[in-house]
Amino acid sequence: MVSPAPAYEEIRRRALELVETTRIDPVKDRDAARAVVTTSVDEYQRRAHLGDGRALHNPGEMVERVMRSVSELGPLTDLIARRDIEEIFIEGGRVAYLDGTGRLRGLDQPTSEIENRHVIDRLLSEGDRRLDAASPIVQARVLAGSARLTAVISPIADQLSATIRRYALRRESLQSLTELGSMSAPVASFLAVVARTNASYLVSGPPGSGKTSLLAALLQASPAGFCIRCCEEVRELHVPIIHGSYYEARPPALDGRGEISLRELVKVILAMRPDRIVVGEVRGAEAFELTRAVNAGCGFGCTVHANSARDALNALVNAAMMAGENVSESVVRKVFGASIDLVIHLDRDTAVSGIDGPLRRQVMEVLALVPALHNDFSTQPLFVRSNLGAPLEWTGAMPPDLLADRLQRALPAGVSLTSIMDGRSSAL
Repeated sequence: MVSPAPAYEEIRRRALELVETTRIDPVKDRDAARAVVTTSVDEYQRRAHLGDGRALHNPGEMVERVMRSVSELGPLTDLIARRDIEEIFIEGGRVAYLDGTGRLRGLDQPTSEIENRHVIDRLLSEGDRRLDAASPIVQARVLAGSARLTAVISPIADQLSATIRRYALRRESLQSLTELGSMSAPVASFLAVVARTNASYLVSGPPGSGKTSLLAALLQASPAGFCIRCCEEVRELHVPIIHGSYYEARPPALDGRGEISLRELVKVILAMRPDRIVVGEVRGAEAFELTRAVNAGCGFGCTVHANSARDALNALVNAAMMAGENVSESVVRKVFGASIDLVIHLDRDTAVSGIDGPLRRQVMEVLALVPALHNDFSTQPLFVRSNLGAPLEWTGAMPPDLLADRLQRALPAGVSLTSIMDGRSSAL
């Protein structure tokens, strides 16, 4: 039996030549495309029988394999079509994925690094991103904006290394996240009230813990008259906004020009009179621009990778310091300490029932910042969960007076903030 990768690549290349020559659209005219692929396989088999190489053991299987590459997404076609798959991992010729239970499984179809690279290139062809020697790292929205692709090639990686992340929960509400077990009803009510004010909040947690889903739910709970302007490196938020808009950073062109960074976007939207600035994920110098935003009286919301709520505050300060501005760390801490109202921290794991159990994403704590008497952050836990699966309970503490007053004004007459936090009233 012939080595599949060289034979596959030779047949695929010939099929693409015929597609181009005959001007067939392999996506719209699949019958014509199949005829071209079958011709390419037959040609290969005839040459092999005349002594030029070794014949295919199963020509029909090769036809199907090349057809998927030419007209679909190769070996990833079925995986991408499945709605229960959240993430697909590609390492060279190996493909793994997280299924609906949160279990990591391997693809049972034959594939190669060449095939997988073809899939990545086809996905990137939807937009203006590229993956080549000049740009060996890329992040892009793919699949009509329903997924985020991150890919790395040589010389940065030893082999093709890519992740395709589906946006499975990006349109959730606070109510539906409660039904999924992410938070308790009192916490959802409290956050709904927070969303109706110009309070500033961080949503923190490790990768895949549901930060963007919660941020989207908070945006959905915002008043229709709020001017909300969201900027992201690669767009993940898709909540309909009545007043405001979404903005996406742009990488440099082939000549190195035309880049629009996340930091530049934050600068621009500051001049557009926002009620709330949202940064999908703070990782670098754009955090410094947030110090300008809060000084301008804007509320803001963002996500930060962190292991705890307090770590998230330190991560935000460290990111701001990356800007290299002539501002001390103590000043940055003071600005954020006076302007951030809440940190909402999430975590994730698989269920106690084992690796086959459903994936759990839960709010672990809601932390309020209180006036500090020193240069570090002073905080007060409002809601705490001791561990994943344990109840998320109110600590009995109230937000600082200024924040509590804003939240109380956002409530209907006769409803107290205390009754929201202890669960006697609902704001959902």
